[in-house]
Amino acid sequence: MTIRCNSYYTATLNQDTDYPPLQGRHKVDVVIIGGGFTGVATAVELAEKGLKVAIVESHKIGWGATGRNGGQVTGSLSGDGAMRKQMRAKLGDDVDDFIWHLRWRGHEIIRQRVEKYAIQCDLKHGHLHAAYKPSHMVDLRKDYDEAVRRGLGDEVSLLDRNQVRDLLQSELYHGAIKNTRNLHLHPLNLCIGEARAAESLGGLIFENSEVLEIIHGDNPGVRTAHGRIDASQVMLAGDVYHKLEPGQLKGKIFPAMGGIVTTAPLGDLAKQINPEDLAVYDCRFVLDYYRLTADGRLLFGGGANYSGKDSRDIAAELRPCIERTFPALKGVPIDYQWSCAMGIVINRIPQLGKLSDNVWYCQGYSGHGIATTHIMGEIMSRAITGQMEQFDTFAACQHIRVPMGDLLGNPLLAAGMWYYQMLERLR
Repeated sequence: MTIRCNSYYTATLNQDTDYPPLQGRHKVDVVIIGGGFTGVATAVELAEKGLKVAIVESHKIGWGATGRNGGQVTGSLSGDGAMRKQMRAKLGDDVDDFIWHLRWRGHEIIRQRVEKYAIQCDLKHGHLHAAYKPSHMVDLRKDYDEAVRRGLGDEVSLLDRNQVRDLLQSELYHGAIKNTRNLHLHPLNLCIGEARAAESLGGLIFENSEVLEIIHGDNPGVRTAHGRIDASQVMLAGDVYHKLEPGQLKGKIFPAMGGIVTTAPLGDLAKQINPEDLAVYDCRFVLDYYRLTADGRLLFGGGANYSGKDSRDIAAELRPCIERTFPALKGVPIDYQWSCAMGIVINRIPQLGKLSDNVWYCQGYSGHGIATTHIMGEIMSRAITGQMEQFDTFAACQHIRVPMGDLLGNPLLAAGMWYYQMLERLR
């Protein structure tokens, strides 16, 4: 039986899951492999349309990156530049509007779902995108001007260094965009709440049930060690955590390990260092990100490891970053530390496609998963029920497939990030 990682999120679950393993034979309209945000969000969308859905999860609902990430829901899209180039052929001049809409659709879905199903997940508004170097302000000004031009003037503010100091007890930043549309939340409680919503709509959920085979052909389905589900459609939503369908998927997505820590409760210090309770990340290629939890701890992540291997001591790696950001927290106890495997795509565009007539896949959010998974869940549910336009736009994108899979892919990622970090030092 799977045991969840020793994270702050696990320690503060509203209620853990205890779904049965798959046994025997079942029949549904759609079976989804993977109980993270992609699979669960798609299941809710399909169940709301009246379809019979099953989720089959190797571990527990929200076990992977879904239940281990930084908890920030922002309008940043991974790979938006590459999307714009590749999608222009299909969308023409509408490509910019298409991408802009995508930036914010995840926020709408999450807010509506939390309200509709009364999901308790510490949902809060407010975020800073902070300039770590003076040169970062050039791009932030462009982003701010675009947001104002598109009607977000009441929700964004461009701040100078002194204005950032009013919001964070830190000397690090040279300015920031403050965005009150962006969200932060407890991702594991959100995912489990959404799974319960799918269940309430008739969905079947199975945990501790590794899928051994996807069955293609006239009678599609999935097989585990002790059961089988027959379905009209199969969707693979395991992101970087599975090794299924290597003939078509190997070498398309790679793990990067992120580390996160959570301090002891800060008491009055929490209000002192971050008086408006804002989530924050900076503008670097390999960035720091942090926020306050509902019980007044600092949750802090950063330093992604592109080798695909876990760090041995995440707290030791991140403590200097915390203390550099907030000198008032020097020596603060760290209560939790854990790692998070993010699925990285070379061009950063989420990968949507079909493995055969009735078998779909969706993966690869490159560190921007909470909002993007919910967007993709909506797109996938529409495609499965015959509305193909948005799916086809993503499926038409070309992706680099690296020979030898992780063996070569992770060293290439590490080399690429080293290159971008070197460029950043010259900015």
